Amino acid sequence: MTTARIGGHAPAAGGLAKAALRYIDRTGATAVQVYVSNPRGWALTAGDPKQDEAFLKGCAEQGVTAYVHAALLVNLGSPTEATVANSLATLEHALRRGKEIGAHGVVFHAGSAVDAAHTATAFATVRAGLTPLLDRAEREGWPPLLVEPSAGGGRSLASRVEHLADYLAAVDHHPHLGVCFDTCHAWAAGHDLAGPGGMTATLDTLVAAVGEHRLRLIHANDSKDACGSLRDRHESLGKGTIGAAAFTELLAHPATSGVPLVVETPSGADAAEHAADIALLRAAAQDSSAGSTASA
Repeated sequence: MTTARIGGHAPAAGGLAKAALRYIDRTGATAVQVYVSNPRGWALTAGDPKQDEAFLKGCAEQGVTAYVHAALLVNLGSPTEATVANSLATLEHALRRGKEIGAHGVVFHAGSAVDAAHTATAFATVRAGLTPLLDRAEREGWPPLLVEPSAGGGRSLASRVEHLADYLAAVDHHPHLGVCFDTCHAWAAGHDLAGPGGMTATLDTLVAAVGEHRLRLIHANDSKDACGSLRDRHESLGKGTIGAAAFTELLAHPATSGVPLVVETPSGADAAEHAADIALLRAAAQDSSAGSTASA
């Protein structure tokens, strides 16, 4: 089993390199995810070339793999033309910035049809907007886009992992579209990850829906809420309703071999909680590796 890079969502306020590299030092992260624009708005900001250069250099020196998370407002399936246009502009900006900082992927939420009357045509909207952007990203050498299923509700286009089959079909399984699997979202959408074999079954379903090697990033988050709650409230690993054992099972699955993990759990200013979550995942990776060796 290939050892995965493990880290978390890093701050960028005050300068990308200054904030994110401090986070890496404090947590021992070997993977980081960052925002490159306002996560809750449409405002797009240019990067600071000096900060970008320092971030690139720091990540290279410490063997850290970087990812970008696009703004949370992105919804390519919206019935509102302005929302789709802003979403595409935001994703293009994230892809450009992703290339500038050496990111390996840009995560975006699958979105929703919003209006019942738009449900039947929402994937046509996704196809019309996303396919040309994926073509351009591939041509320009921008990072791949990684679609992340939601926690469910609100006519989501993909919440349960099997829904990803329709999402990928909408863009003819474009090779520049990967998948980001969020454990809290899957749990909220009704996948019982806590019971023995639950995580394995969910990942088996994911692979069946999207094919092998489409999974490119994992958001490893516990949950404050019950399975099927449709609520996206993250908790520190092992302290929520999913529990620590599920993450050992996650890391034992062949589909996750070598796939980086990022925690998005609550953390204080010194990132101590993320450091603990990262340490837990590293221990889980060792346990799963030992279990695989013993059963071989």
